[in-house]
Amino acid sequence: MFECYKNKKILVTGHTGFKGCWLSLWLKKLGADVLGYALAPNTEPSMFEALTLENQIKSKIGDITDLNNLQKIFDEFKPDIVFHLAAQPLVRLSYTEPIKTYKTNVIGTLNVLEAARNCGTVKAFVNVTTDKCYENMEVNRGYKEDEPMGGYDMYSSSKGCVEIMSSSYRRCFLQKNDKGSFPMATARAGNVIGGGDWAQDRLVPDCIRAITSKQKIEIRNPIAIRPWQHVLEPLCGYILLGKKLLENGYEFAQAYNFGPEESSTLKVSEIASKIVNYWGDGEIVIHKKDNLHEAGLLMLNIDKAKSQLGWQPIYNADKAVERTVAWYKAFYNNEGMLQFTLKQIAEYEDKLYGKIS
Repeated sequence: MFECYKNKKILVTGHTGFKGCWLSLWLKKLGADVLGYALAPNTEPSMFEALTLENQIKSKIGDITDLNNLQKIFDEFKPDIVFHLAAQPLVRLSYTEPIKTYKTNVIGTLNVLEAARNCGTVKAFVNVTTDKCYENMEVNRGYKEDEPMGGYDMYSSSKGCVEIMSSSYRRCFLQKNDKGSFPMATARAGNVIGGGDWAQDRLVPDCIRAITSKQKIEIRNPIAIRPWQHVLEPLCGYILLGKKLLENGYEFAQAYNFGPEESSTLKVSEIASKIVNYWGDGEIVIHKKDNLHEAGLLMLNIDKAKSQLGWQPIYNADKAVERTVAWYKAFYNNEGMLQFTLKQIAEYEDKLYGKIS
């Protein structure tokens, strides 16, 4: 299904992060020549180290806000495909580091686009943003790709800016006959869960830290509703989108939502309860430590990805939590996480190949 990636040179920004690790390993499994460019891991533990990923792919530590170094990497590696995931991805951190959030997410993305255009070898570019890029009115329906960009907090609004900037960049510089042009699509995913995430102020890693340290699980907004999905779901969407861009060019150079079915759009408290259930331990308490704004309701409409890309979710929320808890249990039992993660990817592929054309 994804034979087009074999022997392709793929540059992944953000490869030391949670989603970037999973994506880089999957692309390597597909036979690609993968080079990652990102800052050093900023959590302890980190999935990058748990997988010994530096031994599996080419890895360069650097900042996407450093255009000169970024351009050097592009010019030397000469990638065929770019998956841009590097970002400041945390809503709550954006309140304390607004300048860094905008500089990384907006200017950093512009730098990656410029480096790709200038190197002249890129044939497809998947630009990963977020479901939070929409002007969220907390309506009881999923947002479609053509709805207004916005965002209350600095992270969300920075990603709205990335979408607007990317659309402008596409129209100005990435038309078929432009020098160095390539088809570029943006990908907006829902709340992603899975093994290997140790970021602060995210539900799953907060739950796992509490359970493994014998503390109570504190949740801030138990009734907040989000589109929960296992990490392999949007990554499958990104890989499928990259394939479409590579094979069909500019037809798919658009924005796409990748989220779960409506039945997996659940409350924070429901996901936390599932984690406790699958782990077999843990006590949940409600404790909002501050007055920072957090959305109460956010949903995605995924009809476009289904109809145009042939993509669809494989796991429901319950399966996503079960797979996630299994990964963390294996980690804390000191199992070999590279092989365990490859096994989870293979199990997902087994279900995937029978369902997506």
